[in-house]
Amino acid sequence: MVGTRRALFWLALKTGVLTVLTLGIYRFWMKTRLRRWYWSAIRPGGHPLEYVGDPIEKLLGFLFAVVILAFYIGIVNLLLMFASFALFQGNFAAYAISLIGVIPIWFYAQYRARRYVLARTRWRGLRFGLEPGAWGYAGRALMHWVITLLTLGLLWPRMTFWLEKYKTDRTFYGCARMHQNGKWTMLYPAMMPFFGAAALGAAGVAGIYLGNIPLGTGICIIAGFVAIYGLAFYRVRTLQLLTNHKTINGVGLTITPSPFRVLLIYVLGTLLACAVVFVPLMLLGVLLLLIQSADLLAEMDLEDVIAPIAGTGRYAIIAASALLYFTVFLLWSAITNAFITFPIIRHYFASLTLAPPDGVISIRQRPRDEFAEAEGFADALDVGASL
Repeated sequence: MVGTRRALFWLALKTGVLTVLTLGIYRFWMKTRLRRWYWSAIRPGGHPLEYVGDPIEKLLGFLFAVVILAFYIGIVNLLLMFASFALFQGNFAAYAISLIGVIPIWFYAQYRARRYVLARTRWRGLRFGLEPGAWGYAGRALMHWVITLLTLGLLWPRMTFWLEKYKTDRTFYGCARMHQNGKWTMLYPAMMPFFGAAALGAAGVAGIYLGNIPLGTGICIIAGFVAIYGLAFYRVRTLQLLTNHKTINGVGLTITPSPFRVLLIYVLGTLLACAVVFVPLMLLGVLLLLIQSADLLAEMDLEDVIAPIAGTGRYAIIAASALLYFTVFLLWSAITNAFITFPIIRHYFASLTLAPPDGVISIRQRPRDEFAEAEGFADALDVGASL
C-alpha cells in the first residue's frame, strides 16, 4: 500500500474545512476524494484499485433517503403514537415499535452501501459488483441477531459466517463470482479471549460475593481488558479466516494480520487524537463557562462584572466557541484517518496475496450497475459505511 500519512492528513483536513464551510454539502465530495486516495494506495498484486463513484450520485441518493425516512418518521410514527395512546394510554409501545422498525432498514442500508461501493470499484480495469438482495440480507441479519442474543452470544460465529457468506456469494469481480468456503464452526477459536474474559469475570464476581472485594474487583477489571482485546482479536481473526476461505475463478485469497497490532494502532491513534484535541476542548469549555457565567451574573444584577463579556464581547465568545467546536471535529477526523484508518488498512493489505496470481487474467468485464440511490440510506442513518 502506497501513500503518506501527511498527504492523507492534509486531504482529510482540507475537505473537512470545505464541508463545514458548505454546511455539510461538500461531505459527498469529501468522501469521494478520500476513497479515491485510499483506493489508489491499495495495490493487490501491484495493481492499484480505482474508485469511480460520483459525489452527485451520493447527494441525490441522500436526498431520496431523507424523503423516505421523513415519511416513515412523520406518518408511520404518528400512526403508531395514536395507536399506542389509544390501546396502552402511553407512548412507550410506539417508541419501541418504531425502534424495531428501523433495525431492518439499518441492515438494508448496510447491504446497499456495500453494493454501491463495489459497483464503483475497479481493479485491473474490471468492475466489482454485488447482486441485489438487501431485504434478504436484512431478514437474515435480524434472524441471526435474535438467535445470537437468545444464546447469550454463543452462536455469534454462526451469525458472522452466514451473513458474510450471503454477501460474498453474491459478489462478483468482472464476470467471475466469489465464493465463501469453510464452515461456521471454524470461527470458534476466535472466541477464545471472550471465553477467558467470561471465566475471569465469573471468578471476580465470586470473589466479591465471598467478601474479598479488592481481589474480586481487580479480577473484574482484568476481565474487562481481556474482553476489549477479545473484541479486536475476534474481528481480526474472523476476517482472516473468512478471507482465507474465499475463492474467485480458482484464485484463493490469503491475509495474515496481527490482532495485537490492530488493537495497538487503535489505542495509540485514539490517544494521539485525544491529546491533539485536548487544548481546543479545554478552551471551548472555558468559553462555554464564560457564556453560562454571564447569564448567571446577569440574573444576580452584577452588570459591572459581566460588562467585559456582554454585548459585542459575548458574540465574539460565541463565534470563537463555534470555531473551536468545528476545529475539534476537523482535527479528530484528520488524525483518525491518518493514524488509525490508514495504518490498519495498510496492515491488512500488506499481507494480502493471491494464489495463483495469474488466475484473474481470464476474467472478463461485467456490465455497469446503474445504482440510482447510491449510499443514501447509509448516509442518512450513519451506519458506519464511510469507507
